Amino acid sequence: MTTAYDFSAKDIDGQPRALADYRGKVLLIVNVASQCGFTPQYAGLEKLWRDYRDRGLVVLGFPCDQFGHQEPGDEAEIKEFCSLTYDVDFPMFAKIDVNGGDAHPLWKWLKDEKGGLLGIDAIKWNFTKFLVGRDGKVLKRYAPTDKPESLAKDIEAALA
Repeated sequence: MTTAYDFSAKDIDGQPRALADYRGKVLLIVNVASQCGFTPQYAGLEKLWRDYRDRGLVVLGFPCDQFGHQEPGDEAEIKEFCSLTYDVDFPMFAKIDVNGGDAHPLWKWLKDEKGGLLGIDAIKWNFTKFLVGRDGKVLKRYAPTDKPESLAKDIEAALA
């Protein structure tokens, strides 16, 4: 059986990172963008990370430029923006595709595990979120409009 821990991706600095490094943690995996109406959610994601990391939550940000060209920068620009604008400290990854033939394998799997509204798998927009339990299985998928703070109850249940 496949779990989130079976995947790897390049981090924002271009280094390979195995998700197995996070085995036993609760993961909140999010496709992010720097020029989106939902970009202020970075603040809420960072707050979740700071509030729950000592209990085992890891927020993982995956920049994506597939929606309205809202992540046009390269990794260095994305990293600088996130750090300077939102003081982002949670793990960030290199830019990926979440939809289409070039979609990252992790995101193909996430979509297969938890389809979206009306059973449509495609990611609709930036800041779609997936909550993954300590066992590496997808617990829940959230829409871009779901604010990070609204996930606290589900995160606490997953951490319990």
